[in-house]
Parts: sequence; C-alpha cells; structure tokens
Amino acid sequence: MRYGLIGEKLGHSFSKEIHERIADYTYDLIPLSKEAFHAFMEKRDFTAINVTIPYKKEVIPYLDEIDEHAKAIGAVNTIVNKEGKLIGYNTDFTGFHYMVKKHDVQMKGKKVLIIGNGGASAAIQAVVQHEQAKQMIIVDVVAGNGAITYDECFLHHLDAEIIINTSPVGMYPHIGNTPIDITLFHKCEAVMDVIYNPILTRFCLEAQNEGIKHVNGLEMLIAQAKQSVEYFLNKTIDDAIIDEIYQDMLMKRCNIVLIGMPSSGKTTIGKMLAKRMQKEFIDLDDKIIEKAGKSIPEIFTESGEAGFRAIETEVAIELAKTNNKIIATGGGTVKHKVNMDYLRQNGITIFIDRDVDKLISADPNRPLSSSKEALHKMYTERIALYRKYAAYIAVNNTDIEETVSEIETAYHSVLINAVKD
Repeated sequence: MRYGLIGEKLGHSFSKEIHERIADYTYDLIPLSKEAFHAFMEKRDFTAINVTIPYKKEVIPYLDEIDEHAKAIGAVNTIVNKEGKLIGYNTDFTGFHYMVKKHDVQMKGKKVLIIGNGGASAAIQAVVQHEQAKQMIIVDVVAGNGAITYDECFLHHLDAEIIINTSPVGMYPHIGNTPIDITLFHKCEAVMDVIYNPILTRFCLEAQNEGIKHVNGLEMLIAQAKQSVEYFLNKTIDDAIIDEIYQDMLMKRCNIVLIGMPSSGKTTIGKMLAKRMQKEFIDLDDKIIEKAGKSIPEIFTESGEAGFRAIETEVAIELAKTNNKIIATGGGTVKHKVNMDYLRQNGITIFIDRDVDKLISADPNRPLSSSKEALHKMYTERIALYRKYAAYIAVNNTDIEETVSEIETAYHSVLINAVKD
C-alpha cells in the first residue's frame, strides 16, 4: 500500500500532516521531475495519490477512468488505484467551495477575476460558475485558453469585485511577492488565495491593509484532503474535522512576534512563552549579531543606523519564513514597514507596552537609548507604530507571569480572526 502526493516541488507541503491526522495510513511526499513523473505513472505502484503542480492535467492520459466532475474541470488531483485501474477525481472544487461558503463570499451577480489558468484554476473556475458570477475574467502571464493578459486586465477590469489567486506567486519561499496590486481595484470586496504557505500571503496581507475581506488557502487544502481520504478509503468523514485541523495547524505553525521599546521585557517574556507554548525563541538582535559577525555597537560605529537597519531587514525577511517561533524584535524594527509586513505573514504581533519610567537607559548594547530623555523621545516617536502593528497590546508593568499568561490567552483568541476577514 502506498498513499502520497506527487508534484515537482513539495518541500512546502502540509499534506502529509493533514492526511495522517484524518486517516490511519502513512502518507508520502513524492517529488518528481518531469522524467520521473512519467515513469512513476507508468509503473502504477501506489494505492492512491494526490496530484499537485504541475501535473494535474498531465496525469489524465494515464487514467482509465475520470469521474464526470474532474472531466468537466479538465484537471485531476486525486487518483485511486482500484485493482490496477486508475480512476481520477478532482477534490479542489469541494475544497474551494467549502472556503467560499465558510467565509460567506458572495459571487452571485459579481465580476470575478481569477489569476492563473493552470490545474488549480480549472476547479476554481467551476466553483465561480456554480456560484453564478455575472462575469468571470481569467488573467495569466500568457494569453490564450480563455485567459487575457495583465495589460488587458488593467485596461478593462479594474472594477472586479472578487479576486482569486490560483497562481503560485507569493508561495514559500517567495513570500514577499504578490500576483497583483490590490489597490488598483477600487470595487474589490473580497480576495481569496489558494496558497497556504505562508499563513497570510502578501496578496491577502495587502487586502487586510485595505480593509478587504481576505482568505488564504489552508482551509481549502484541508477540505480537499478530507474528500480525497473519502475516495482513498471509500468512507464518509464529518466536515467538523476540517475546522479542527485548521485551528490546530494555525496554533502550532503561527509565530508570535513581540514588539516594543528596548527593555520592555520582550526577551524575558518571549523565553517564558516559548517554554509554555513549545515554540522556539529567537531574538532578532542576536540574529543580526550572528549575521554581521560583530556587536550592535560595532555595527553602529562602522555603518551607522542605516547600516544596522539594512541588516535588520534582511534578518526579518529570513525569520518571516519560519514557523512556530517566538520572535523578540528590536525596539526599532517597527520603523520600517517592510519588516512588519514580512513578519506578519507568519506571525501574530504582540506589543509589550511598559511605562517609560520603568525602562532601562544607558545600556551599552542599545546605542539609541542612552538616557531617560532619549527613551522618552523614542517612545513618543514610536508609540503610534507599535499600536498600528499590534494585533494585541499587553501591558507589562507589574507581574510578568500574569503578562505571559495574558499573551498566551490572547494568542489563541486573536489568531483565527487575524488571518481571515
């Protein structure tokens, strides 16, 4: 017996974790080159598999049967080997439709723009048609097969009301990329992304910044996996498992990003949280020292604050791609929007607020907080940024144990709402 996922690059995949939560079998990730893919399909040495980029259409010639749903979509992401006969299905339709209904995205009578025209797009197009959109526009890098170019899109379709990304643009490790500038679309009321790594794609983050409803692809992944398991094992599974796995994966994978003034308690609180929540603690300043090969005062002396901030941004981008971490940032990390945009893609940001008079001045490792006066000035300059980027504010003036407990509780309550709508 062999169950698993085939695709070209699978290092980012969560499918193994999801399938093994739903079913009692081992689920393998099977990366295949173009040449290896053909050999694998000809050999047929598997019980059931899922198929991802770029083989959802390429598998079709190897199949003996395709169910009507997959045939209409023109792509297959689930194959069951029934006594040597390969039968293809498409569960992307069910997965995406679940996400549309769960988040109450109303498509009826709306203009819907779909980015990408590959195998995943085919299922999404079928859902959009099912939901009775007034108009469906497909945009791709290359026009053809029903798709228009980006130039034509920008000329004629900036009135799109719902935008769906089915392309791989913005997927780990290239999490800073976005397939389209959401600010161009003034009538846009909802965006959806089939990408699930990072937790919040840049596409969805920009929608969040504009106050637009936004949904990432993790729920779709889990919902389609649930239906795949039903095909694999020929049994019905309750939909309740989808939300159970979704919330659990978010809790375990999402980072906590601590922001606040120097000596506000970020490091101490971060280490305590890491121990309690079984997450790894990382101090951003320590990573800067490690990357530069010199102390922070030395960086300031040799390169000034601008040189320090450049290294800080490089480190912030690297840390933003990690999961299940407690990240204590430097006091000035919030000064640069790019740092916070990256860190928020996989993290919930908590502002540790502490009275300025309780902060420590004259720390030789903090060149910018050399006196009480400097700290007061710094706090005044930065407080608006701390509040702007905070998903939650925790005041750390009295019992630090209480502050840690408060943050842990807040993390659980804030997380679900922070990555959707």
